[in-house]
Amino acid sequence: MTNQRYLLLLICVASVVRCELFTSLAHMERALFAEREISSRIKEYVREEKQRLDALSRLADELETHSSKALENVDFYLGNPVNAYLFVKRFTVDWERHIEDILKWKPNEEFHEKVNKLKEYLPTYEDLNGAVAALLRLQDTYKLETEKIAAGDIAGIKTSELSAVDCFEVGRVAYNDEDYYHTTAWMIEAMSRLENEKNKTVNKSEIIDFLAFSVYQQGNVRHALDLTNELLTLVPGHDRALNNKEYYLKMISEKEEKMGETATMGEAATMGEPAADEPLKNEKGRDEYKSTDEFIMYERLCRGEHTHDYKDQHKLVCRYKTNNDPLLLINPAKEEEIYLDPYLVAYHNVISDYELAVIKSIATPKLGRATVHNAKTGKLEFAHYRVSKSAWLRPDDDIVVERVNRRISAVTKLEMDTAEDLQIANYGIGGHYEPHFDFARKEESNAFKGLNTGNRIATWLSYMSDVEAGGATVFPYIGVKIFPKRGMAAFWYNLYKNGDGIYDTRHAACPVLVGTKWVSNKWIHERGQEFRRPCGLLADD
Repeated sequence: MTNQRYLLLLICVASVVRCELFTSLAHMERALFAEREISSRIKEYVREEKQRLDALSRLADELETHSSKALENVDFYLGNPVNAYLFVKRFTVDWERHIEDILKWKPNEEFHEKVNKLKEYLPTYEDLNGAVAALLRLQDTYKLETEKIAAGDIAGIKTSELSAVDCFEVGRVAYNDEDYYHTTAWMIEAMSRLENEKNKTVNKSEIIDFLAFSVYQQGNVRHALDLTNELLTLVPGHDRALNNKEYYLKMISEKEEKMGETATMGEAATMGEPAADEPLKNEKGRDEYKSTDEFIMYERLCRGEHTHDYKDQHKLVCRYKTNNDPLLLINPAKEEEIYLDPYLVAYHNVISDYELAVIKSIATPKLGRATVHNAKTGKLEFAHYRVSKSAWLRPDDDIVVERVNRRISAVTKLEMDTAEDLQIANYGIGGHYEPHFDFARKEESNAFKGLNTGNRIATWLSYMSDVEAGGATVFPYIGVKIFPKRGMAAFWYNLYKNGDGIYDTRHAACPVLVGTKWVSNKWIHERGQEFRRPCGLLADD
């Protein structure tokens, strides 16, 4: 057979005739091999396409299952800080590392155009940083253990568990913010969870890399060296680890020289190596303000701790209040005295569920990052100590807003025409507002200059939602804590009758631990109150 093929080939060449494919069995056989190879390539392509389609199908099912579950009760689901963090992580870190590769398959341009357009509504890395910052704020304020958070236990409320890579990403965000205390805690937890994972979600070397430097920044030089040596066993040529090891050894050597050749093992431990029975040194660095008695008291009250004995508590009463006002004669206000000096009261069921729903629906499209007044310029600006979104509603926005304003006036007997518009605030993940005054102090002469209505004489604070955990309004100097209750409002005067500020009204909104918090504020000003709350020469006139 081989000889026959060779003979045919010789005949073609001898004839000096151009051998077309159909004239040559040798070339025909080559074509058969090519045909078989094409078949293999097609099958390989089909397998790859099936894998891509299967991956897309799994991704679609996963996204559909997650969104359907969350949309059953958005406030409950996203009001949990761990769920919120995982949701934001899914569309930032996970999207970049995994989902984008699946979506690189291009069925058509229209598909990608639609996905890219929808991505505009998805969380960003800024949201990821905010979600982690909120989680760490909650951890500090409410003294939550890292291990319990990772295990899905938020102050006794069950939530999703975190994988090793989930813990790693929390630590990595903290590291980028130079927060080495939380980096250390979360990298240690990531390491612990990695050991129990069958399908590893993160490389051990990555965890050790961040952990070693964070431990060094915490002052544990010897422990940082041990971790660096462990990293080098996993990745022998790790440039940064090699340089760090040399630096740590130099530090230890210089320290030993200063200590002298007779240094004991116990003295050597002071270089950063904890004794065998002592925990790893991991101190939380706090700025100057967060170390003050005021901030510590604020955090204690947020946790529900008892800090003060209420002055004249036995004199506190509850009453029905009508003020002889037609609006209250049939439906009197249910007033509860909370504190007498400064005078602080609560009104129960003072706003209906219908009114709350209408106000929320109007405010939601208008929500924007909440601002504070700059004491020097009087201008509004963003501040790290106030994390929420707010909107302002005028009486002419809806008859419900006007009705609520009239009721506030009837209960407080104060003029609303010169008050600020109704401010609606929504506190999301870890949302809070650190201790502050509602009134402008004398040195803050420009605070409300643009309003031309004087200082804030009083505050009306309505709670528009229940909060599952956290979110209390606290007064650090008198030890008062008010936990949100849907339909309730708190009221207090910010100024004495002589116009001086009541400094014990300094208050704060605690971070929302679990749930979502809606409130509305009505800040009432001095102008227009001349005959409703006459001023006096003395504070108690």
